[in-house]
Amino acid sequence: MTTQHLKTSIATLPLLTLLALLAGCGGGETAGDTASGPTAKRMGAPEAGTFGLSEDANFYTVDTGAGLVFKIRRLDNGVSTQSAGDIASMIYNGVQYQDASRGSQVNSGFDFLYTGVSAVSVTAAVVGTEHVKVTVKAGDLTHYYIVKKGVNNIYMGTHFTSEPSTLGLTRFILRVPINALPNGPVPSDLRGTTSTIESGDIFGLPNGQTRSKHYSNMRLKDWRYIGATSATAGMWVVRDNNEGNSGGPFYRSLLNQATSTNQELTYIVNYGEAQTEAFRTNILNQYTLVFNDGSAPSVGDTAFLANMGMVGYVPDSGRGRVAGVGITGRVPNYEYTVGFANATAQYWTKADPVTGHFDSPGMLPGTYTMTVYKNEYAVESRGVTVTAGGVEALNTIAITGDPSAATPLWRIGDWDGTPTEFINGDKLTTMHPQDVRMASWVPPDYVVGTSTPSTGFPAYQWKDVNGTITIKFNLKSSQIANYQLRLGMTVSYAGGRPKPQLNGWVAANPAAPNQPKTRTLTVGTYRGNNTMYTFNIPASELVVGQNVLTLTAISGSSGVKYLSPGYAYDAVDFIKL
Repeated sequence: MTTQHLKTSIATLPLLTLLALLAGCGGGETAGDTASGPTAKRMGAPEAGTFGLSEDANFYTVDTGAGLVFKIRRLDNGVSTQSAGDIASMIYNGVQYQDASRGSQVNSGFDFLYTGVSAVSVTAAVVGTEHVKVTVKAGDLTHYYIVKKGVNNIYMGTHFTSEPSTLGLTRFILRVPINALPNGPVPSDLRGTTSTIESGDIFGLPNGQTRSKHYSNMRLKDWRYIGATSATAGMWVVRDNNEGNSGGPFYRSLLNQATSTNQELTYIVNYGEAQTEAFRTNILNQYTLVFNDGSAPSVGDTAFLANMGMVGYVPDSGRGRVAGVGITGRVPNYEYTVGFANATAQYWTKADPVTGHFDSPGMLPGTYTMTVYKNEYAVESRGVTVTAGGVEALNTIAITGDPSAATPLWRIGDWDGTPTEFINGDKLTTMHPQDVRMASWVPPDYVVGTSTPSTGFPAYQWKDVNGTITIKFNLKSSQIANYQLRLGMTVSYAGGRPKPQLNGWVAANPAAPNQPKTRTLTVGTYRGNNTMYTFNIPASELVVGQNVLTLTAISGSSGVKYLSPGYAYDAVDFIKL
């Protein structure tokens, strides 16, 4: 767990504090007292407004002693939108921040995590003199709510030995009355929408703009906290290093949603949409709910979490690190990220922009695939082994897999694993493709040497929208030779892929790519599995003067408009063999 994975506002904390925050989690359980009747019993805080834990027949009530009092539901009350283990009330400085009709909970409630399992166990205890821990167990999942005296944070941890099966995902959703917390990201604010654009989760405003919870997404490596505010307060979820997530540093998923009734904050542990790898289990996922005045959040000193007896906890002494001297072969003006992944955990760190040096501490022991990314394109990969308390020191790494190293006759776009340099590339993640702010997806023919990617070539191509793209280029007699056409995609939907035709030469149908099976292009993400198709074109198929290349979207599947088979472009180029 690396210090660079902390949010900016806590980047100046002492190193030991940062490492404690980023540690994963393990150990035994501490049982709490249980109530035998409706009379509340105060444990550790005899008076209201002071730190402690109390209980009655229905709730555990935790008071931070600093302005935050919240309740955890102890028992099933028969309401489908509520469950034992939910947060049932959150009062901060006298204001209620919990929707009374629904719980804040993992997925749709702890009693609905696993098929056929509805039993939920909720226990609570004062730990020492300054901490309270509430433990929720449901099936193979254990969830924690932990507080520290005098701090208005709820430190949470979620551990599961098997993936929750009912929904096939794991996320914690906070549901706050919209009047208490009205200000969140605009792209995911549904207030004022009047029409449904797609699948019951993408909506339209009367002015033609679109809104969806999906458009609150950010690359995982780019955010440290999410939240919303009012004029006087802020609620934030601050993540750990996300070692238990799946999808890597560039994974995008929904984070916020504002409706006419609720402001929702969603912390994704794992999620199937646009997922490129298997989910990870048997690891403690830590995240912190912070209440403050609306300023950037801080989790404070978290060293105490090492003593909270959370299952899955792994201390710093049980972790190792990987450090590299540098990376050569980098291209100026690109950010390079070094990622590590195996079936157990994932990590990443930023390479120094000058030297390429990188350092990834706090890693669980094991063998990882280490991948160097140029922006989001994998350009080098190798195996590394991490040992507890050890450092895997690597000599300078030379990049050997960057497609841009080949000199092209012409190239459209950049080999960087993104389509952001093309038409609408700056809008792809925050609105639907039919949004009125989008430029036309059907531009004129692209003329090499005259057209530019940002205005002449679409970021996305769909079978039922812009099914054929035409590229024109001129050749001199001295340029007639054998060439290779390379077509790069960052993601594909419904088996979509491009089939080229150059003059009279027609390629065989390329194989369907290995890509996520869910929606991608319409829900704010171009991140899938980077794929390059190559086609060797003999000199006999080329002519002096104008040559015409068409790229046609093909698939064995069908669909209508933006839900027809499609894909995101990375780059297109023409290389002399």
